[in-house]
Amino acid sequence: MKILITGTAGFIGYHLTKRMVERGDEVVGLDCINDYYDVNLKYNRLADLGINKDDIKANSLTQSEKYPSLRFTLLKLEDQENMNALFEREKFDAVCNLAAQAGVRYSLINPQAYANSNILGFINILECCRHHQVKHLAYASSSSVYGLNEKMPFSTSDNVDHPVSLYAASKKSNELMAHTYSHLFGVPTTGLRFFTVYGPWGRPDMALFLFTKAILANEPIKVFNYGKMVRDFTYVDDIVEGIVRVIDHPPTGNTAWTGKQPDPSSSNAPYKIYNIGNNNPIELMDFIKAIEKALGKEAEKQMLPIQPGDVSATYANVDDLVKDLGYKPETTVQEGIDAFIGWYREYYGV
Repeated sequence: MKILITGTAGFIGYHLTKRMVERGDEVVGLDCINDYYDVNLKYNRLADLGINKDDIKANSLTQSEKYPSLRFTLLKLEDQENMNALFEREKFDAVCNLAAQAGVRYSLINPQAYANSNILGFINILECCRHHQVKHLAYASSSSVYGLNEKMPFSTSDNVDHPVSLYAASKKSNELMAHTYSHLFGVPTTGLRFFTVYGPWGRPDMALFLFTKAILANEPIKVFNYGKMVRDFTYVDDIVEGIVRVIDHPPTGNTAWTGKQPDPSSSNAPYKIYNIGNNNPIELMDFIKAIEKALGKEAEKQMLPIQPGDVSATYANVDDLVKDLGYKPETTVQEGIDAFIGWYREYYGV
């Protein structure tokens, strides 16, 4: 197929793009390469995909030197005119929207960035899919939408109306807007609630990256909620496998759906929501032990209270994904951390 992947210079977007071109799809990658974190890491991800930094120009397509079926464009989702021109020119079969302003805590500091990218940008994606007959829009949501929910594991059939960060609220808004376009215009949409993704080429603002960097520098690590955090850590290759299976299976609508007892995760429109998680929650202290084992070094720990906008536990119910698509994560936390540490040492030469 011919697919647009937004957020190609990002963590998950890089891995998905590599997977799609290696299996033979034609891919246009898109990213605005903002400075939320180290842009050199983003450019190096692109370089690994054969996209030369010096060849990149705004609103034009750069051909990969490594993959004949990959081109890249530097573009913001909120740029309505150039987004529409891209869709008009390229005639995509499918879109996977992974571009977003990420991070829970940053949304407390810079809320406007989330409104621009995650809300206005997503409306532009929906409008382009509507007017250019895109056969399937898959898009990144987040486990953060579960907010104050305490019933575990988190199920897509649960109500998610109590987010605790603007980031989470922006992701919930994406799900609501997607349903509207599925209902009104028949655009097939699938939302993917990711659960704590980690692995090589990961984001520097996430725990695994921060912990590894600090331990190697003989600096204390910040352990929030006094270590009483539980996360459904999911290795990036497992996430990508789930995304690919979702992209290949556009929703057609749930014929059993009824407004009298509405299932939040589906609709009579071509709309679906999935959790993508490991279905195996790990305590933060056990996660840290696995990092220490991989590094052969013990961490000095600074125990701190939970941060505003954070939740104490995540745990994904992935029954729908298993039933519909045969998806099941396979990578253990120790295997995933070992792979990340191997990449980190090679990338930073430590």
